Amino acid sequence: MTIAIRLQGRRGPRFLLDVDIEIPSAGVTALLGPSGSGKTSLLRALAGLDRHVGTIRFGSGIWQDDRLFVRTERRRIGYVFQGEGLLPHLSVRRNLDFAERRAPAGPFDRDEIVGRTGIAALLDAMPRDLSGGEMQRASIARALLGQPRLLLMDEPLSALDTPARGAMVDWLGDLLPRLGLPVVYVTHDEAEARRLAFTTLVLRDGRLAGA
Repeated sequence: MTIAIRLQGRRGPRFLLDVDIEIPSAGVTALLGPSGSGKTSLLRALAGLDRHVGTIRFGSGIWQDDRLFVRTERRRIGYVFQGEGLLPHLSVRRNLDFAERRAPAGPFDRDEIVGRTGIAALLDAMPRDLSGGEMQRASIARALLGQPRLLLMDEPLSALDTPARGAMVDWLGDLLPRLGLPVVYVTHDEAEARRLAFTTLVLRDGRLAGA
């Protein structure tokens, strides 16, 4: 099973997303490329946040074609951004409660995810009191408790300083392969991609430039 993406769509007068790619149904696929190359545009299309002309197939299911467009909430996407993954007015515990209440039954057990992400001591903290690395661990836990079929990560470590980023790369390198679901990981850091990904795709000017 793969995720097949065939899209073409314009964003502004100068940018055209034009891709025909397949992503494995398990493991980490890194999307590399300079700023403005289309990495986030592709993630937003996968998440159902933007629509372009074309098709997206998730295994035997269709998320988008000429007649059908599956809404974001029905795609069961986990989305981890650069540092804004928690509701700021809720503690970490209540952020997890919120994600869990809205999720269907699935394979990710709350206690296991809290343990794997190492956030047990942070459950009563407010997001404003977390370090960058702690925030991202809690954001990943929240995304997983939504029982996603696909995890999207958009430069999740870019706001961290070098020591914290290195520690998080090592941690993600251990965690992500164990999840048993496809992960699409956007970065502009080739060393980070090599450490984390089984498959690497390079975008440039909205098109696949290499793999």
